[in-house]
Amino acid sequence: MADSEEAAARGAAVDRSERPSGYRWVIVLAVVILAVAFGVYGLPPEWGKIASLGILAAFAIAGMIAMFFWAMGIVHLSLASNARNDLTKLISDDSPEGILVTNKDGRIIYANQAYLTLTGAVGEEDMRTVERAFTGDPDVSEATYRLAQAGREGKRLTEEFRIASMPPTGTASWYRVRVRPIERPSGQAETVWTVADITRERERQENVFQELQHAIDYLDHAPAGFFSADPSGEIVYLNATLAGWLDYDLAQFGTGGLTLADIAPGNAGPLMVTQASEPGSVRTEIFDIDLRRRNGTIMPVRLFHKIAYAADGQPGPSRTLVIYRGPGGDVSEGLRAAEVRFARFFNNSPLAIATVDENARIVRNNAAFLRLFKDSLNGEAAGHSLFETVAERDRDGLNKLTRQAMAGRGDIDPAEASLVGQGSRSARFWFAPVDGGENEKEAAIVYVIDTTEQRALQEQFTQSQKMHAVGQLAGGVAHDFNNVLGAIMLAADFLIGSHKPGDPAFQDIMSIKSNANRAANLVRQLLAFSRRQTLRPQVLNLNDAVSDLSMLLRRLLGEKVTLDVVHGRDLWPVKVDVNQFEQVVMNLTVNARDAMPDGGKVIIRTRNVPISEASALDRSDLPPADYVAVEVEDNGSGIPPAILDKIFEPFFTTKDVGKGTGLGLSTVYGIVKQTGGSILVHSVEGKGTIFQIFLPRLVETAKAAHEEPEVAPGQPHAAAVAAKKEITDLTGRGRILLVEDEEALRALSARTLVARGFEVIEAGSGIEALQALEEADNDIDLVVSDVVMPEMDGPTLLKELRKRNSQTRIIFVSGYAEEAFAKNMPEGEEFAFLPKPFSMKQLVEAVKSNMGP
Repeated sequence: MADSEEAAARGAAVDRSERPSGYRWVIVLAVVILAVAFGVYGLPPEWGKIASLGILAAFAIAGMIAMFFWAMGIVHLSLASNARNDLTKLISDDSPEGILVTNKDGRIIYANQAYLTLTGAVGEEDMRTVERAFTGDPDVSEATYRLAQAGREGKRLTEEFRIASMPPTGTASWYRVRVRPIERPSGQAETVWTVADITRERERQENVFQELQHAIDYLDHAPAGFFSADPSGEIVYLNATLAGWLDYDLAQFGTGGLTLADIAPGNAGPLMVTQASEPGSVRTEIFDIDLRRRNGTIMPVRLFHKIAYAADGQPGPSRTLVIYRGPGGDVSEGLRAAEVRFARFFNNSPLAIATVDENARIVRNNAAFLRLFKDSLNGEAAGHSLFETVAERDRDGLNKLTRQAMAGRGDIDPAEASLVGQGSRSARFWFAPVDGGENEKEAAIVYVIDTTEQRALQEQFTQSQKMHAVGQLAGGVAHDFNNVLGAIMLAADFLIGSHKPGDPAFQDIMSIKSNANRAANLVRQLLAFSRRQTLRPQVLNLNDAVSDLSMLLRRLLGEKVTLDVVHGRDLWPVKVDVNQFEQVVMNLTVNARDAMPDGGKVIIRTRNVPISEASALDRSDLPPADYVAVEVEDNGSGIPPAILDKIFEPFFTTKDVGKGTGLGLSTVYGIVKQTGGSILVHSVEGKGTIFQIFLPRLVETAKAAHEEPEVAPGQPHAAAVAAKKEITDLTGRGRILLVEDEEALRALSARTLVARGFEVIEAGSGIEALQALEEADNDIDLVVSDVVMPEMDGPTLLKELRKRNSQTRIIFVSGYAEEAFAKNMPEGEEFAFLPKPFSMKQLVEAVKSNMGP
C-alpha cells in the first residue's frame, strides 16, 4: 500500500497509444461455431453424427497445425507480443532521460516518468510539450523553436540551453534536448523527444576549465620562462615571465606574429628549427644562447628544448624551458661564467665549428656548421662523417689533416675542399687537437669558412690578369707589326706606281698589298682585344643600328639559319663607335651560324637594363648602373664548360685549320671593354648559347651637348666644325719634320712626301728632332711624329716644341688608339692623328690637311 502511494505521488508514465484488439475475431469465431451447430442440428441423425465427427476432426487438425506453427515460431500468440511490448515500454518508462512521443499533429501519445519530473508535471492533465515546458528566456525559446521546426520537418537536431529557474527546484539548470522522427510498421509517423539534465556535467567542465586557468596562471608566473613554437618557427605560446624578460606585452602578443627569429638572433633560431630525429621519438636538446629583448639588447639563457616527432617524421610544436643565466640569475644552476661565455660564442659564431671523434664522425656542432652543410647533412650533423660533406677527391687530404690533429699536432695547414651539394661550393678547413675536453669522444676540432665567393672572385681576378697580360702582349706585337706593315704597304704603293697593269710583276705587287691589308686587319683585331685601337664614338640608338645591319646579317646566315630581331621599347641612347659595334654583332652572329651546321635560329634582342637588375646580377665586372643590353642567342651546339673561360683569348679557336683565326671573340671582348661595357656568356652544351653585351646608358649633360663632333683620322683637331672635302690634288709645298724610330718606315714616308713636293727633315727620335729643329732655326711648317719612341716619346716632344714655337702644327702617328696618349696631353692641346699602318695616299692627305694656308 505504501509503495503504490509513493508511485502515485511521484507520477506514472502516460501511454495514450492505440493497441490493436482481437474481440472481433472472437465474435466471428463464435458466429461460425453457432452456424455450424445449427447446421448439424438440422441434419438427419445419421448424417448429423457423421458431420459432427468431421467438424471435430477438422478442429483437431487445425489445432495440431496451429500448435506446430507456434512451436516452429511461425505463429506468435498475442501474449508473447504483449510481453515484448511491455519490456520495451518498461525500459522507456524507467529511462533516466525524459522521453516524449508526439504524433504528426503535436499531440502527446507517450511521456515517461523522467519527462514528467523534468518538466514539473504532477499528473497527466499537467503534461506539456517541449515548446510549452521550456519557455521564458529568449535564447531558450529560440532553441525550442528550432527543435520543433526540425520535428515537423522530420529532421534530427540537438540543442543545449540554460534555464535560470526551473520548477520544481527553482534553481538554474542546463538541459540537452534531442528530437528525431520514427515510423511505425503501419506507416504512422511520430516524433521522439529526449530531454536530459546536464547541469552536473556542465559543472564538471567549469571546474576543469577553472583548474586549467589556475595551471596557466601558475605557469605564467613561474620563476622560469616558457614558450612553444610550431615547426615553422612561429611562437604559439609565451608565458608572462619570459614576456617580462623580453619586454613584450602579452596583450599585444595575443595577436600573433612573433617568431623565433624575433627573439633568437643570428644562428640561434635556425639551430632550434633545423634539428631532426627518428619518427615517433621525443628529443630534448640543451642550448646556451642569447635571446634578444624588444629593445635589441641580449639576454644569456639556457634552453631545455623538447620536440616530439610524429610517425611520419614530421616535428610537432616545441616545448622550451628558459633559464636566465645573466647577472642576478638563478645561481642554483651552478653557473660558470667561462662555460656560459664559451657556449654563447660557440653558438653565435659566424664561423662553422664542430668536434669529431677518432673516426671523424661529428660529435657536436654549432648552427653555422649545420647551415653551411645543409645540402649534405639534411638537418642533422651529429653522427655523420665529416667526409660526407666534401667531394670524394678531397677526402684523402682532409683525412690526413684529421689524423694530424688527433695526434696532437698544433701547426696544421688549412685545406681547401669542394662541398657536396648543388652548385660549385668550396670551403677552407682548419683542424686543431682537443686538449682534455669534457667529452671523451671528441678527438679534434674543425673550423670551416665558406670560400665559394672568394674563390669565384679569385678566378675572376686571375682571368682578368691573364686577359690583361695577353692584351699587353697583343698590343706590343701589334705596334711592331704596324711598323713593319706600314713599310710593306708604302713599298707596295711605290712599286704599283712604277709598274703598269700589263707588267708581269704587277699582279704579284697587288698580292703583296692585299695580304698586307689583311695583316693590317688582324693587327686591328689584336688592338681591339688590347683596347688600344682608335674609336670614334657617337650617340646611337641600338635599335636603328641593328635594323640597318639585319639585311647583311641575313645574307651572312644563309638559308638554313633564320634571324629574329626583337627591339626593346623606349631604348636609352648609348655612345659607341658604330663601325665597331657592327663588327661585334657580325662576329657573334657568324659564330652562332657556325654552331648550327644543320640550321637553326638566331635571335638578336635589345632592351634596357635598369640599375636594379644590373645589381641583382652581382657581377664584379658589371658595376651597378643603367645599361642597354644587346643579346645574341642561338640554339646550336653550345660551348663546353671546359673551354668557356678561354673563348675570349686571342688565337683560341675550336674550328678546323684555315677556318678561323681565333680573333673574332677576342675582338668583341676588346671593343666592348674599350667602350666601357661588359659581356656575359650563358651556354648549355647541346642547347645553345647567349652572349649578353651591356653598354652604359648615355646621360646627356649641358656640357656634352655643346661638345665638338668627332673627326676622321688625319683631320686637324681645331677644324672639327666640319669635315674637309676629299683632297684630289696630292702635291704640295712646305718643310716637314718627320720623326720615326723605325728606319724603313721613316725612309719610305720621307720618300713619299718628297715625291709630292714637300721638303722633309728626318729624325730617329725626339732628341734628334729637337736638334734638327735648332739647325732649321725652328722654321718648320709641320711635324709628323711617332708616339712611342726611345729616349723621348711624342707627347714629350710636343711639350718641347711648344716652348720654342707655340704655333707649330703636329700630326701624331701611332698603331695605338688616340685615347691611349691623348689623356696625357695638356688640356686644350691641338693635334692631328694618323693611325698605323697607313697607305701613301692617307699620309699625303693627312699632311696636306694640316699644312695650313
